[in-house]
Amino acid sequence: MSEMTSLCASKEVAEGRSRGYKLTRESTDLSLLLVRKGGQIYAYRNRCPHISIPLEWVEHEFLTHDGSLIQCANHGALFVIETGQCVSGPCPGQSLERLPVIESGGMIYLQS
Repeated sequence: MSEMTSLCASKEVAEGRSRGYKLTRESTDLSLLLVRKGGQIYAYRNRCPHISIPLEWVEHEFLTHDGSLIQCANHGALFVIETGQCVSGPCPGQSLERLPVIESGGMIYLQS
């Protein structure tokens, strides 16, 4: 059976919005981002595959202005929300690392 770690209340990630979180698990820090699109929650490690740096400059701001893609603020790489695949920028063919999450009882949980 997988372990679940509570991240936040579902209402903290509104439709078309993103939010960053930092967790410490087993002496390891994990920085991740959540995005809600089409009612679905997507979670990724907050690390650009280009040079392994955080994606945002401003806290919780991971999306393009129109909210259609995840954007690396450092190099402008663009990633598909549903898959994490890079579609523009210095890391074509690479993807963000997707993390397993579930939404239950008004909460979002990270599975491990």
